[in-house]
Order: sequence, then structure tokens, then C-alpha cells
Amino acid sequence: MTAAAPIAAPTLPEVRRERGQREVFCGLTGIVWLHRKMPDAFFLVVGSRTCAHLLQSAAGVMIFAEPRFATAIIEERDLAGMADLDAELDRVVTRLLDRRPEIRTLFLVGSCPSEVIKLDLSRAARRLGETRRQVRVLSYSGSGIETTFTEGEDACLAALVPLARQGATTDLLIVGALPDIVEDQFARLFRELGVAVRFFPGRSATDLPSVGQGTRFLLTQPFLNDTARALEARGAHRIAAAFPFGAEGTTAWAHAAAVAFGVDEMHFRQVVAPYRERAKRALERHRERLTGKTIFFLPDSQLEVPLARFLATELGMVPVEVCTPYLHTRHLAEELALLPAGTPITEGQHVDDQLDRVRAARPDLTVCGLGLANPLEAEGLTTKWAIELVFTPIHGFDQAGDLAELFARPLRRRDVLKV
Repeated sequence: MTAAAPIAAPTLPEVRRERGQREVFCGLTGIVWLHRKMPDAFFLVVGSRTCAHLLQSAAGVMIFAEPRFATAIIEERDLAGMADLDAELDRVVTRLLDRRPEIRTLFLVGSCPSEVIKLDLSRAARRLGETRRQVRVLSYSGSGIETTFTEGEDACLAALVPLARQGATTDLLIVGALPDIVEDQFARLFRELGVAVRFFPGRSATDLPSVGQGTRFLLTQPFLNDTARALEARGAHRIAAAFPFGAEGTTAWAHAAAVAFGVDEMHFRQVVAPYRERAKRALERHRERLTGKTIFFLPDSQLEVPLARFLATELGMVPVEVCTPYLHTRHLAEELALLPAGTPITEGQHVDDQLDRVRAARPDLTVCGLGLANPLEAEGLTTKWAIELVFTPIHGFDQAGDLAELFARPLRRRDVLKV
């Protein structure tokens, strides 16, 4: 018997790395979707009035419900040593917990003002947790100096990992904050495949799975680098896979788990076939508008690579350049290998240089942050807000058509305005 030949590693494209001025939201923004996911948690930003204004603007649609986030405003007077920052923080937390006794997990979220950097939030969290036994107090950084847009979620989930029970589990762990409707769809899919699943985070910040040797997990987001590292430090094993965007991406993602859990190949195909076909029919409605159109991704959400793969391989769009704030090549190897040959990939940002390349290419669609969209539109370019791709359910088979619609809509608007 001859030994099987080793499987060749995927050939990855060359990556341009740029450093310079950035145009991207800080990690505080992640609170806006994390606080919906964990209704028993509260997020207290230790920051400035600017931090408060950011959250109020980003979460403006939530004003009719009492929010579960706030800002402990540290004033500039602290720089002159006129206030004890720890005492001030203790006072704010005490007042908050007395008013909101239902809080079970309190996240202290650091920001970037210099007066906040002086605080040791991890020590403050331990101290407050010891005095308030009914509440778990955790800390992480959402500072714009340390984090970009979606890294706030990564830092938050990484802070939760040490609280998970130590121990092996035979369940598949699906990692990443998902809308409840998507979570329900994935749970049904894997139930039909015969694979028991747990979600991290769950629908409660206190409902944490066991994590240890033998735990296997699938990432749903490409930006969960610290979370994956924390899980692996506990002995968990990441199942390498493409990400669940579109019909083919979701099939590949689910198939990687099915193989890892020994699901019969024929059974997998029978279960997935109707989901996949329904997703492909939903995509077909947008194919005529998107096929052959050029698209340029400016760095923002870290979803750029899998979304470019989805648009290129499933809808025939042409990526002019795919820029992303950080490129975790280990997590994105399967996605990078599926991009059209020669697709330029850029990690990081030098905003002026990238805008020059956008203007030179004049793509049909530019995906970018809010701060760049209006200026580019004024120059006659059609844009898509990257932030909408994070707030909208886009994962899985049932959302494939909605995901395509997000890219087709600005092109349809452009065509209507031309008429």
C-alpha cells in the first residue's frame, strides 16, 4: 500500500501592506450589536463625551428602549490630578448597579483619551467584582488606538472565554455574535445533520459552554483572532473553513464541520441541497445587475475578503482591489485561495493613496466607511456603507439573497438617478 500524497496548502496571493492615516470606527461600535445579543449584560464605556456621542449616534435607532450601555465620562480635570479616577469609577458603577439590579454581567470598556489610559481597568474589574458578588465584572478595550470597528467584538468575546467552564464537549461550538434568526437557522441545519451545537456568545452572557481539550469550533466572523487564540489556549481546535456567506460559502463552512464530526457525505448532500438551491435562486435575481461590475473594498469591517470572494465566485463581480484593516491569513486561507487570480489584496490603510487608486479605477461600486462615502459620491462614484454589512443579518443560506441585495441596491439607485 502506498502512502497518500500530502494535501497541498492553498496558494495565497501576495499582500500589499500599507501604513498611514486611517478612516475607520473604533471598537466601541461593537457594543451596538453586542448589547442586543446578551440582554443580561451592560456595557459601561469609560471614556469622554466624544465616546458618548459616538454611541448615541451609532445606536440612534434604539432611543425608544432603555439601553444597556452608557458612558462613565472622565473629564479633563482628571489630568490635573483633581479627581481619584478609581473612586470616581466605583461611584458610577455603584449608582448603575443600584438602579439596574437585573444586570448580571458588567463590561468595563476602555477608550482612548489619555485620562482613561491611566486607569487599570482589569484591576478595577477585579476589585468591583469582589465587592459586588451578584455581578460578574469584566473589562476589555475598545480604544481607537488599539482597535478598529469590529475588533471590539473580538476583545469582548476573548474576555468571556476565561469564564467558560473547563472541560471537553462533544458539541460543535459556533463562535461569533449572530442575530437570533441566523442562530436559529444554523441550529436547525446542524440538527438535521445530526451535530449538536452551542453558540458563543449565547443569548445570555452567563450561559457559557464548556471549553477544553476536544472542543471543536467554527468561526462565523474573520475578525475573531483573539477569541480563537483564547479558545485554543484552553485546548479547543478550530475547524478551518470558508465563512458562511452565500450559497457556496455556507455549504463549504457547514461541510468542514460535517467532515470533522464524521457526517456521512450522502446525508450531508441530502440535508444541504434544498437550502443551497433556495439560496442560489435568491442570488439569481441579482445576477444580471451585478455580473461584470467592478468593486473596490476600502478597509473597514474585516469582512472584506470573504465578501469579495462571495461577490466574485457566486455573482460574477470583479474585485478591483480588496483592502482590509488586518488580514488573519490563517483564518482566511480558504477564502483567499478562492479569490480570482491576481486580485490585489491590501492590509492596512494609507487613506490618501487608496483614494487615489479608487479615483483612478472608477469602480462601479466602492465599499467604504461612512466618513468616505459622501465625498466619493460627490465625485460621482457609487458607494456602499460597510457598517450596514455588520448590522444586517447576512450569514447563511437564508440570507444569501439579502446579502446580494445590499450590493445591488446602490447600483439600482445609481441607474434610477441617471434616468
